[in-house]
Amino acid sequence: MAATPTVRRRMLGAELRRIREGLNLRVDDVAARLGWHQSKVSRLENGRHGVRANEVGILLDVYEVADPATREALATLAREGKRRVWWQPYSDVISQNYASFISFEAEAVSIRNFESSLIPGLLQTADYVRALIRQLRPDASPEVINALVDVRLARQNAALQREDPLKLWAIVDEAALRRVVGSKAVMSKQLQQLVVASREPHVSLQVVPFAAGAHPGVHGPFVILEFPVRNDLDVVYTDGLASSLYLERDDDVATYSQAFDRLRAAALDFAPSRRLVTQIAKELE
Repeated sequence: MAATPTVRRRMLGAELRRIREGLNLRVDDVAARLGWHQSKVSRLENGRHGVRANEVGILLDVYEVADPATREALATLAREGKRRVWWQPYSDVISQNYASFISFEAEAVSIRNFESSLIPGLLQTADYVRALIRQLRPDASPEVINALVDVRLARQNAALQREDPLKLWAIVDEAALRRVVGSKAVMSKQLQQLVVASREPHVSLQVVPFAAGAHPGVHGPFVILEFPVRNDLDVVYTDGLASSLYLERDDDVATYSQAFDRLRAAALDFAPSRRLVTQIAKELE
């Protein structure tokens, strides 16, 4: 039986790791030379991330592998292990950075997400997403808006409806609940859906009330992605108006993990959080 794409990726990753370790290079050394995320190199070696044949060539240049047969064999494994991803049909409407985030999210087993101004993306309703995109991208055509809404809903389905659902721990500032996006009716339904989602066993929701005062999240939203393989690096993702940032250094991840723990302590517990969301939803009716 022919090897599956997953097996091909694992074979390729194992060989790339063997070559790197033979040169006494660390993952962060290779990432720094290529300008890649450390997580990308780690996932390539774990067979959890597809890679283009030309990227294999770039890696082999760094490793000074010149043998044509070896290079072609590994390039072939890359081509055969490259799987089509669900978001590929939307490549004309989503940025490369957004595609990278979706790729990380698809591989993660758990996410810790703090949002200061908006409902977490994985818990947004279609009407909320549509209204949000219209405000953030006023020049977008109806076709592009519809496509971006489809992407958001497909993301939710891929993460939360899969056989082994992603574990999502979302902490939301009260401001995000009271900020009306679209209309009161849209916002009320969004908050009602938030309550429903919070009862799912793989979703934990907490709200930081105004009464908590200043807290570690005042600097802005962030996402901590955790992966199933022990030597995969956890990743912190922060998004800004003009750029976004991935943080992978142990001390950076630790800093954001500690901030999330402090936010958990400042936030209402799960049941009181649901009650507050329900109360605000009723106020909008």
